[in-house]
Amino acid sequence: MNLNAIKNALVKLHNNKAFEFAVISVIIVSSLLIGVKTYDINPDYLFVLQIMDVAVTVFFLVEIIIRFATTENKKRFFHNGWNIFDTIIVVVSIIPIDQSEYALLARLIRIFRVLRLISAIPELRKLVSALVKALPAMGYVLLLMFILFYMYAAVGSFIFESINEVLWGDIAIAMLTLFRVVTFEDWTDVMYETMAVYPWSWVYYLSFIFFNAFVFLNMMIGIVIEKMQAENNTELSEQDIDLRDRLARIEQKLDKLKS
Repeated sequence: MNLNAIKNALVKLHNNKAFEFAVISVIIVSSLLIGVKTYDINPDYLFVLQIMDVAVTVFFLVEIIIRFATTENKKRFFHNGWNIFDTIIVVVSIIPIDQSEYALLARLIRIFRVLRLISAIPELRKLVSALVKALPAMGYVLLLMFILFYMYAAVGSFIFESINEVLWGDIAIAMLTLFRVVTFEDWTDVMYETMAVYPWSWVYYLSFIFFNAFVFLNMMIGIVIEKMQAENNTELSEQDIDLRDRLARIEQKLDKLKS
């Protein structure tokens, strides 16, 4: 069997939905193994868990080799951040450091293997990529939220400190109280306590909730949706580039055959 036949077989295997499902299943099994090891287990079963862990590591190694082998442009393989992440996880997992002073690091790396579920599912990859790209814009929204938190906390501390010093004693504690309000954690108890002294204080709480829980939250959702749409457009562009590359290679082969 020549190399082209082997490569074509690997491509078919990599593009097979059953293989994709197997990869996702093994990632889930790997996650369950991590959770099982946190319990007190009979020592007789530890050997079985170790064998399963080794089998998972070998499977991940074979899967990453197949993915690399089926990539047309090998240089572009490491242009993808998810490929780099998966490769690092697999390489570190096969290093025998379990019995050394770096045993804790080995365990942490195995925990991060759960994140491979994101790289294995395209929809999750798009979501995470969009979230990462949205962080700079979301940072400005968070800054604006912080300014509003600070202003409302200062006002609340000045006005409500005499009512409940535990909740409004200083600006830092007041900001924590407002965080409780914006997350709707028994916020009505805080409001009714101040309304007993200042009946108009409901305006303070409702306006704060309106801006932070509704306006700014929707702004963040809008930013993420916009980045997801941009991510979809980028993926379509990359698919067009790959298609053009394949067509160019086919044309080159046809020209060689003609000549």
